[in-house]
Amino acid sequence: MSILKTEELTYTYSVGTPFEKTAVDHVSLEINEGEMIGVMGHTGSGKSTLIQHFNGLLRPTSGRVLLDGRDIWEDKDKLRDVRFQVGLVFQYPEYQIFEETVFRDIAFGPKNMGLDEAEIKRRVLETANDIGLSEELLERSPFDLSGGQKRRVAIAGVMAMEPKVLILDEPTAGLDPAGRDKILSHIRAYHERTKNTILIVSHSMEDIATFADRILVMNNAKLFCFDETKKVFARADEISQIGLDVPQITRVFMELKKRGIAQDKEVYTVGYAKELLLKMLGRREGS
Repeated sequence: MSILKTEELTYTYSVGTPFEKTAVDHVSLEINEGEMIGVMGHTGSGKSTLIQHFNGLLRPTSGRVLLDGRDIWEDKDKLRDVRFQVGLVFQYPEYQIFEETVFRDIAFGPKNMGLDEAEIKRRVLETANDIGLSEELLERSPFDLSGGQKRRVAIAGVMAMEPKVLILDEPTAGLDPAGRDKILSHIRAYHERTKNTILIVSHSMEDIATFADRILVMNNAKLFCFDETKKVFARADEISQIGLDVPQITRVFMELKKRGIAQDKEVYTVGYAKELLLKMLGRREGS
């Protein structure tokens, strides 16, 4: 069952001026409840503009965005509720931290929802655990934390509103490999607990390959493809041509297939590559 749907969604900046530009061009897609979706595209492809339509930050020039089958712009008075149901975490969200303690920062969203103190506390503690923040950190100033910890506090603040759909725009940007892996593992843990729909925008196909059920690729304001992860990576040559870097392991297997050594070039994780290589070596030893 789809939770988010767009119908011929189009958005044009600066209509009627010399700077008029269409950033999203007749995009129709459906995102199912509980899916983990990767969103990709080169700079200027339209991906960031697209996701800002999902919770009503931008209003379509034409077309519709439906949440649970209802046009989110049907009643402008209910847009606030839409933004509680579709949580959007912008790139470098740690710059939006402002409260005196970590607890209060995570509690800010739930408090604005009008929840009672007991429910707010439950959500803060549960979400802090999901994102890997110990209880002892909750009474500290968020400004005393490391960069990675601040990032997790900011993400937890949106998670604590328990949105049906969580959208994260480049959540690992600027982090070292260890910090990146930690953020992604905690997001996966949150998804396993809540079963909510999650969209992650990333320039890194290697990051997306490890978690996405499906991948949405934007190119020049249009939907280039939206399919199962394996099927998207089967189009690695085309994806490279539109300016995206496929994982190194995918490039290796593309070359092996060209040389007649491997049969499968739809390889996008090291674990899967290891399995294939062991099978190939086993066949050769037995022949």
